[in-house]
Amino acid sequence: MLTLAIDTATPTLVVGVADDDRVLAEAGVPSGTRHAELLTPTVTAVLAEAGIALRDVGRLVVGLGPGPYTGLRVGIVTAAALGDVVGVPVHGVCSLDAVGTGARVVVTDARRKEVYWRAHDGGPLGEPAVGRPEELQLPDLPVVGDVRFADRLGREVTGAEVTTAGLLRAVPIGEPAPLTPLYLRRPDAVPNITRKAVSQ
Repeated sequence: MLTLAIDTATPTLVVGVADDDRVLAEAGVPSGTRHAELLTPTVTAVLAEAGIALRDVGRLVVGLGPGPYTGLRVGIVTAAALGDVVGVPVHGVCSLDAVGTGARVVVTDARRKEVYWRAHDGGPLGEPAVGRPEELQLPDLPVVGDVRFADRLGREVTGAEVTTAGLLRAVPIGEPAPLTPLYLRRPDAVPNITRKAVSQ
């Protein structure tokens, strides 16, 4: 089955196309906060590189985070819209599960001097979490992900990012569940609700 995979949970936008578990084309685009303007052109380019049309896709897989509010919304809404257009299922997966393989602890940048993390050993161990690196009590497993946090974790970190193959491996068996973003905390940007007194 042809699968279109999308992840916008990190500063690197990931889009890939696979035939069963064989990746046909993939792009990892450093996007920062520009997911909204880069996602659709990247999807178009990756489909073209794979030599397939969107109508040929049999399912979509999208990373649900954890990640920044706006980035996740862009990826999830786009995947849901494409799935609706083509009439195919859209499977959501935890983006941390798509980083690395085997027994490991995955850490990614959560901003605010924190990391998102999740441990894996034959499957996920517990729910994804967020916290300050120096305060975490991580399992005694290899750590992979964002190497910038090695000093604060006091652990060696092997660099790794979300991949198309990782997204495919993370898809649970069965029918897709509702696409619920894993925010883990409130958005960085919140509306200002302070009201000034009206002068008479």
